[in-house]
Amino acid sequence: MRLVSSKLLLVASLSTLLGCGSASSAAPTDGGTNADANGADANGANDVGVADSGSESGGTDAGGSFAGNPHGHCTSLTIPPEGQPADVSKPTAVIGTGTPASCTFAALSAAVSAGGVITFDCGPAPTTIAVTATMSLPTSKDTVIDGGRLITLDGGGKVPILRFDSPNFQATETRVTVQHLRFVNGLIAGSKPIPTAPAPCSQGFDDGEGGAIYMRDGNLSVIDSVFQNDKAAPLGPDVAGGAIRMLGSKHGVVIVGSSFLSNSASNGAAVGCLFSELDVYDSLFDGNVASGHDANNADASKCSVQNNGQYEIGSGGNGGALYSDGNSVNVVLCGDEIVNNAAGTNAYGGGLFFTSNNYGGTLTIADTNMTGNTGGHWTQVKSGSVTNAGTAVGTNCQSITIKSSTIQGVP
Repeated sequence: MRLVSSKLLLVASLSTLLGCGSASSAAPTDGGTNADANGADANGANDVGVADSGSESGGTDAGGSFAGNPHGHCTSLTIPPEGQPADVSKPTAVIGTGTPASCTFAALSAAVSAGGVITFDCGPAPTTIAVTATMSLPTSKDTVIDGGRLITLDGGGKVPILRFDSPNFQATETRVTVQHLRFVNGLIAGSKPIPTAPAPCSQGFDDGEGGAIYMRDGNLSVIDSVFQNDKAAPLGPDVAGGAIRMLGSKHGVVIVGSSFLSNSASNGAAVGCLFSELDVYDSLFDGNVASGHDANNADASKCSVQNNGQYEIGSGGNGGALYSDGNSVNVVLCGDEIVNNAAGTNAYGGGLFFTSNNYGGTLTIADTNMTGNTGGHWTQVKSGSVTNAGTAVGTNCQSITIKSSTIQGVP
């Protein structure tokens, strides 16, 4: 049975909501609900410019970081254990024997498929490994990939880089940790076009998610890593995750001290989560673009052609940087810089799109700068004193906490 989140009742007319970017007491519906809980159908340049945090783009000072928010950090909350760097002192596999030439894609792909702790010995200089085919992660064994702040994995604008695809949904304890790595030029194109129908019926694709990393039913830690110019399918109401797609995760994704630059997807240009906790600390999101348009809704009066069991209208564009859709999952942003990201035309949440369909999820924003983002916005909450999350956010949730932050549109 296809798992589809409930379409929220609109208090105002849809045409009014989609035609303006001002706050509204009614929430537009979600834009990412095509996960199948039974596992039947859920698909999903060497120089990297990184914000200056005391290091050059090719490496870093000893003990430093080459990624993350260069202008602040999280002081209000404690980063969870899952956000701490994994121990790689006893690697399962070491890629390379001291030279760049010895660090082959074949060796890396074999190590990834086996899982365990993976490190690199490619010499002292930054090294790029061309990824020529998507690497499949084991779903029953934890994997750690540590690039030592020297390794770039480059999809060449042709393939996604990592894939974790469990047939279950919010069940697996398996954790994947990527740290001190760069993921650039990953690309996943849509291969399942939506049935042809005139606008406003939805256009684009039902798949093509996770340009760098796709995960279903796994748990993910991203630490001190860079994602740049990674792309998912550009159009579709349910397609999300230009860099990372998290789908049906039991414990969600924890991102710490990482940078997401110039990534794109129909929704969730940097990170797109469906039924997955999203916790982001000390990270930078800059220049990411959601390329879809007209958001997402189901309206049989405006479209007579079914897709995903619904009369879908709109083709995405929600979540210029971050996107979360589901029921009782939370979003935590602490110590982040979320700037200059864009939602699509007539879509929502230039910085963050977060819809908790049962109003069971909470939103926490602390020690964060969220400015210069574009797109529509709304805030609808069930409890608490915060009723305005600003002009970079589109959300319906249980409650909102904002602390020690600069959020556009919030006095």
